Amino acid sequence: MKAVVYTQPGLPIQDPQALYDAELPTPKPGARDLLVEVKAIAVNPVDTKIRASRGGEQPQVLGWDAVGVVREVGADVTLFQPGDEVFYAGAIDRPGTYSELHVVDERIVGHKPRSLDNASAAALPLTSITAWELLFDRLGIDENAGKGQSLLVVGAAGGVGSILIQLASKLTQLTVIGTASRSETQGWVKELGAHHVIDHSQPIPLQLKALKLEPVDYVISLTHTDTYLAQLVEVLRPQGKLALIDDPAQLDVMPLKRKSLSLHWELMFTRSLYQTEDMIKQHQLLDRISQLVDEGVLKTTLGEHFGAINADNLKRAHAVIESGKARGKIVLENF
Repeated sequence: MKAVVYTQPGLPIQDPQALYDAELPTPKPGARDLLVEVKAIAVNPVDTKIRASRGGEQPQVLGWDAVGVVREVGADVTLFQPGDEVFYAGAIDRPGTYSELHVVDERIVGHKPRSLDNASAAALPLTSITAWELLFDRLGIDENAGKGQSLLVVGAAGGVGSILIQLASKLTQLTVIGTASRSETQGWVKELGAHHVIDHSQPIPLQLKALKLEPVDYVISLTHTDTYLAQLVEVLRPQGKLALIDDPAQLDVMPLKRKSLSLHWELMFTRSLYQTEDMIKQHQLLDRISQLVDEGVLKTTLGEHFGAINADNLKRAHAVIESGKARGKIVLENF
């Protein structure tokens, strides 16, 4: 099968060996696995982080977003059958989705939204799982609750932010404040449903005070948390909650103590990494996302379509992700 691979970590994306086209053996599904023919993929920051830090003697396949068609099912599969159209984000400890055929556990797979084409659907799985778990699992916000409370999302124009803003504004009663630093990304965040948009390159507390929105009850920080931490602690209400997904080199949490603030980490791969008892919740939430899309409540967060799935196009996508200037999701389609 065709695949895009690498072996040596840490190479600049311009290097011919940073990502290259290859032929690999067809994988075999296990008892609870699906063998999926991949139709479209999306590129995420985790793709670039793994490429920078993890390699091996054998070709490594990145990619943690896919839309495809089930071709085979394992002996114990109960949720899907051959021919089903699916979407999912895969598992970080298994080969990725930059390949024509891919094996994935059925418990982390959802039925593709019927109303979306493959490319539009590929933009959604990883970020939808992350955003859903942030809001409803980590912060414990109840759907249809939050009246009189507020949520600040730092870095709201990226992949996770683009679905998080929609979920928070459509499924809760929270006042949703997003941050973005450029006019085009500020417009994007507003269009997705944020009640207010501020500029994270300017002092956050002053902007919230000007809007009479300080203090806030919840903060979700999606990028550069260590840079903004002091400001986030300042604007949070006593006993408020801070959640994050990024990877600060250092994070001094002592300033949270005075206000009794709680800190919540989100990694959407945790359930699959540890085969948790509630692993099937990712199947359930992806099916819920699919339903909400088909009902017109949520929309795709596709930002750019980079063409066919090959090394050249994926290298372009990685370069954009590494620049920090992506808006929404970058998607590729067909080999």
